[in-house]
Amino acid sequence: MLEANRCSVAAEKVLLYLQNYEQAYGRRSRRLRHLEQSVQKQLLKLESGGLLVSQLVGRTRLYQWNPRNPLVPPFRALLGVALDSLPAAEQQRYFRKRTRPRRSGKAL
Repeated sequence: MLEANRCSVAAEKVLLYLQNYEQAYGRRSRRLRHLEQSVQKQLLKLESGGLLVSQLVGRTRLYQWNPRNPLVPPFRALLGVALDSLPAAEQQRYFRKRTRPRRSGKAL
C-alpha cells in the first residue's frame, strides 16, 4: 500500500505495527513475518529521520512515536486510514491486539 510512496514492505509493516501498538522493538519481527535485521534497520532509519524516539528498557531498545515532531500527527492519521483499509485477514494476522489480560504475577 505505501510501497508506491517509496517505502519498502518491511518499513510499511513496521509503520503499521507502530500505528496499531504505539511502540515496538526489533524482536517483533516474528509477528511481522520479516527478518529481525530488516525490522531493526527500518526502526533505526525511522529514528534517524526523527519520526521515532527510542529508550532502553532493561536490555531492550523500545521505539515509539516522537512527540516533538510536528509531522507525526498527520502522518499517523494517514497510517490510520491505511491500517483501516487493509483486508480483515491481514489485519488479524499482523496487527491483532492482545485480547486477554497478562497473567497475574508475570513480570513486565
